[in-house]
Amino acid sequence: MSQRTARIIGIDPGLRRTGWGVVESDGVRLTYVASGHIASTNDEELAFRLREIYEGICGVIASFSPQEAAVEETFVNDNARATLKLGQARGMALLAPAMRGLRVSEYSPNLIKKSVVGTGHADKKQIQAMIGFLLPKAKFGSADEADALAIAICHANHRTSPQARALRALRAAAS
Repeated sequence: MSQRTARIIGIDPGLRRTGWGVVESDGVRLTYVASGHIASTNDEELAFRLREIYEGICGVIASFSPQEAAVEETFVNDNARATLKLGQARGMALLAPAMRGLRVSEYSPNLIKKSVVGTGHADKKQIQAMIGFLLPKAKFGSADEADALAIAICHANHRTSPQARALRALRAAAS
């Protein structure tokens, strides 16, 4: 991996299954590295399920050594309890890379879809088809993995934008 190439982990948080996908980007090309999902045990207490997610993400980070992370923002639905639990799983997805010193970026579901498919209201099949096109070597067994790869691709596309560079410069100047 050259100095200009970044290894990125995309994380699609979920309490039952948290998808993850690792890609490399040199600013022009994307390369598939790996993908999978972390499943939590349904009959465990919430705290233990959250620990499973956190430890699983930490294990993936240790195995693949990404330099940057991207996480999907919370999708709010009508069920407040389900949204709260998703938010807690998302907290683990934000905490695990941050504890490893990775910069963590967050993207809305519509921006992720628009970045990968071209429309913010794409469905799961369209996302999976584009992942197959953009990352022909990708082997993903679930929508969670495909979504995580889409999150990583979205970050690869936006990490070098003028807005992202300006934000990094502002943060560096402030510290």
